[in-house]
Amino acid sequence: MLKFILIAVGVILLTIVLVKLIDKFVPTKAKPFLTIILWVLIGFLGYQTYMSIYEPIQFNKTKQKRYAKVIKSLIDIRDSQLAHKTVTGKFSKDFDGLVKFLDTAKFTITQRRDSSVLDVEQTKRYGVDMFKDIVIIDTLGYASVKDSLFKNSDRYKTMMNVPVGEPGAKFKMDAGFVEQNDLNIPVFEASVKKDVILFDQNKDLLVQENQVISVDGVNGDALKVGSMEEVKTIGNWPKTYGSNE
Repeated sequence: MLKFILIAVGVILLTIVLVKLIDKFVPTKAKPFLTIILWVLIGFLGYQTYMSIYEPIQFNKTKQKRYAKVIKSLIDIRDSQLAHKTVTGKFSKDFDGLVKFLDTAKFTITQRRDSSVLDVEQTKRYGVDMFKDIVIIDTLGYASVKDSLFKNSDRYKTMMNVPVGEPGAKFKMDAGFVEQNDLNIPVFEASVKKDVILFDQNKDLLVQENQVISVDGVNGDALKVGSMEEVKTIGNWPKTYGSNE
């Protein structure tokens, strides 16, 4: 982009020099025609130079607004999936199952308390009452998962829809297990391509955005949360957009 700006500025300066030369050496009858053409060229190149600066600024503003909305939806998906794992022991593979779960599922409200009971074996061995410490978990009641996560909102019913960008687009989601230390650990991933979020933006700037590698940018060609390759439930966006954990 900088290279293009320098070239455009150079061409503008060269054109201005040509206008001066024409004014000095070209016959009077030809001057008006050539001068008009050159000033039109100067205006065109000036406009292109302005747009080369203005478009990236507007692109970044649009990108940040859209990313923020997409990230809110990804956080809703993650919170819903974590609740699903808490209750069922695994993540949901699709949105239909996740929404049905939220409509009916309940968290169990428990209370842990320390206590002690008679240790029969130790009592027999030593001939005196011996006690051992235990933890008792009492069930106090149940709470709706839906109400706990979304209160009075029903936005969970549409969280599969990408809120900005290409009309009708939906998040991709999958779930399964990753083997780690001979254990099958549940994992999930929800994502949407940047091409979908920014489908109507400058294509050259979008190509650059897909190649971003930066601590304060969204690396890669998609916004996502979770992973199907490793055990994590964080998002791939920087904390400037909010917590990704």
